[in-house]
Amino acid sequence: MSPSTVLDHEARPQPEGMADVPGANAPTINLALQGGGAHGAFGWGVLDMLLEDGRIEIDGLSATSAGAMNAVVYAYGKMAGGKAHARELLELFWHRISRAGRTASPYQQTPFDLWLEGFGVKEPVSYRFFEALTRTFSPHQLNPLGFNPLRDVLTSVVDFDALRACRCTRLRLCATNVKTGKPQIFTNEMMSPEVVQASACLPMLFQAVEVDGHHYWDGGYVGNPAIYPLIYDAQARDILVVHINPIVRPDVPNDPSEIFNRINEISFNSSLIREMRAIAFATKLIDEDWIRPEHRDKLRRVFIHAIRSDDAMAEFSIASKFNTSWSFLTRLRDLGRAAAAQWIAAHLDDIGQRSTVDLHQEYL
Repeated sequence: MSPSTVLDHEARPQPEGMADVPGANAPTINLALQGGGAHGAFGWGVLDMLLEDGRIEIDGLSATSAGAMNAVVYAYGKMAGGKAHARELLELFWHRISRAGRTASPYQQTPFDLWLEGFGVKEPVSYRFFEALTRTFSPHQLNPLGFNPLRDVLTSVVDFDALRACRCTRLRLCATNVKTGKPQIFTNEMMSPEVVQASACLPMLFQAVEVDGHHYWDGGYVGNPAIYPLIYDAQARDILVVHINPIVRPDVPNDPSEIFNRINEISFNSSLIREMRAIAFATKLIDEDWIRPEHRDKLRRVFIHAIRSDDAMAEFSIASKFNTSWSFLTRLRDLGRAAAAQWIAAHLDDIGQRSTVDLHQEYL
């Protein structure tokens, strides 16, 4: 399938074959997928390249927000029809997101906005208006009926009843419990459209999503993504983190929108950095033999890898997380594909052998 192929069927597509049988000696990893609105198309590109390359098996995925969307579409496609079908469904999903965004997204560029870009105005007037509204009125006032086009897009692509029985991919989706502020990790048997909506619920845009009597907001506030589920209950020891939000920026922001964007990035990266600090400490305990012999089997070594493209992603404003134009989404997809191809070429042989990021330098 060409990366530029566009699938667009009204009914949920049916697989043509059974799921792939992994090779006995294929290296296996866990994926940790960050969220970031439309920027999640970068994660789509990473998955697309991993699937196209075919030499790496994915055991489990821990994901948040847009990463959660990618995760459930991938898992259902892989279960239902193998890697090729997973690629088809991911492209179909993002194409339908683009189509839904033509009317639902607050990011609507007009010729006037294109003219303003020449004067350094990055955000469309529609987004500026939306931003002012959401800082004045709550979603209970602006969206009292709880309209969310994501549900229809998800259910048009994923059969959640079938997904709950998926055993070929371990899913761990993170949402934030509004009342307690704690992370909630949803597993395969708990999957539903509401769970994915909860993981992606921006509190200034949507009412908190209720799942089993509890209310949730976007998981990015407490786990973007959560790493610990991949350590506690996954088989593979390698964790590949797919970054959406830049950790490092070269300049100090001075424009109001740039300041807000940087605050958003720091907030949505903070939980990940804390977990990396804990992993670095545990690794030091193992490396320096600080653990008593009777407890050594209780602490296992994990290998951390990362796909980042901070320079490229730093070019995009916070408003562009609502930009669902097909040209923008495929641009991000291609960035993700290129970053994944580069990582595979450099580190395929490192899987199962060593970490390929310096945790202290990159995260601490």
